[in-house]
Amino acid sequence: MDVREQSISLPEWTQIIDEYYGTDEPIVNVHAGGGVYDAIFVGGGAAGRFGSSYLRAMGGRALVIDAWPFLGGTCPHQACVPHHLFSESAALLERERRLAGQLWFRQEGEIKASILDLVEVFRKGRNTAHAFMNWQTKDQLNVEYVLNAPATVVDPYTVEVAGMTFRTRNVVLGIGARQRPLQMPGADLRGIYDFASLVEDLDYEPSRCVILGGSKVAVEYGTFFQAAGCQTTILTRSPLLRTRSLHHVDEDIRRYVVGNMRGSGIEIVEGASPMSIEGNGRVQKVIAKDANGRAREYECDFVFNGTGEMPNSELARKWLGVKVGASGAVLADTRMRTSVDNVYAVGDLIGAPMEMFKARKCGMTAARNIMGDPYEFDFSEYPDFLHTTYEMTWVGLSEDEARQAYPNVTVIQMPPKSVNPADLPLPCAEGTMLYAFLKPELSGLQKCVIDGDTRKVVGFHHVGYGAKDAFQYLDYLMRRPEGITIDEMGQMNELFLNPEHFIQLSRLRAGNERLADL
Repeated sequence: MDVREQSISLPEWTQIIDEYYGTDEPIVNVHAGGGVYDAIFVGGGAAGRFGSSYLRAMGGRALVIDAWPFLGGTCPHQACVPHHLFSESAALLERERRLAGQLWFRQEGEIKASILDLVEVFRKGRNTAHAFMNWQTKDQLNVEYVLNAPATVVDPYTVEVAGMTFRTRNVVLGIGARQRPLQMPGADLRGIYDFASLVEDLDYEPSRCVILGGSKVAVEYGTFFQAAGCQTTILTRSPLLRTRSLHHVDEDIRRYVVGNMRGSGIEIVEGASPMSIEGNGRVQKVIAKDANGRAREYECDFVFNGTGEMPNSELARKWLGVKVGASGAVLADTRMRTSVDNVYAVGDLIGAPMEMFKARKCGMTAARNIMGDPYEFDFSEYPDFLHTTYEMTWVGLSEDEARQAYPNVTVIQMPPKSVNPADLPLPCAEGTMLYAFLKPELSGLQKCVIDGDTRKVVGFHHVGYGAKDAFQYLDYLMRRPEGITIDEMGQMNELFLNPEHFIQLSRLRAGNERLADL
């Protein structure tokens, strides 16, 4: 289907995606006249879409190729968008269950949701985002693409797709990652899902779930399953929220979140080593050793693989011989250059963190360098968050890390360390006002970590709702060469009960010549 000269509306794009999904007919949006591209982006996910758009904005010519009939990749199709939908549902369900029988809330036994119904809600609506990206990239960003057709990279200057050959000065590889498969007896039984197969293949209502792994995905989906009424057990080798992919998680925050997960009814087994999955055609139980080496059985009708992802580097090695690290990630420098000249790699393909901000900025970084603007991207430090039924957000050092790095550390937090959370209806802000008045111990936790000598903030940590957007700006302010001090925080203007609470707390201490904990 050649769409170059066609004017296609968003509803029409949605219909095209629905019709072409699962077929092998390409969707072609290529300018006439041939010529050489400045870059061909193999993969139209976040890195490819943003990178190609940035390159085009700089005056270059970009082509994006993707095997799916849409741009946007796994985020809106299988990963972050459904996770946000499910997490929002979990927060609503958990609030109703915690406040059951009070005010207008139903009795606890009446509170249940269908996981399958929510999956169906997502399935029916997910192509709307893709339709917008196809339309915007063509009509507003003027970027060329070939969709619904897999690419073959012949060399750093030649790419083939759908019977066509394109010439380029550079190739940018953004072919993503996939779920790490389970390696144990019974891993081929029916009833085993991961984040992708859940939204593609689930066809029954689970009643009891065992999650293997302690990744972000394990935490986020586990809280959703439990909130929906599916009894959930998480088997994790490491202490929960202590995996390598979760840097700078503060211990007070971790204990608060994990404690509330257990309080919601989730069974969390740390130090567990799964041995096998058993069942008669379908999963019936998981066998795992506990921290003491004893084998235990966990009955279930649903197993969720939360062991993390692995980069899709096999084709990159086959096509171009790029170097790959021990974890399977393509090795790229801070300019996204691989070991092969004129070949760049971006996004999940180059390993952790497998986050949206990194993918988008990797694409932009590659584009800038291709267009002659030497730009480096260090993604070793970044703001982070995950969903339990709370939003958990953090940036910078934890309190323990700060005390190892600085001789004089001040901590301001709410509720203070010396106060029983059940005795204080603070912090109360967006999403936690009812908790503050009815169950104060559930109203959240905020912590700000300060180098007492320079008065600079070195870490922000928040459990509650509404803080995620602010943290991307706090990250920028904190990482400037001049940083941000507690005194500057205290001079800001807050909006009512601003959900971070750091402004109010900072103002209470900013006037002190010698800082003290609060």
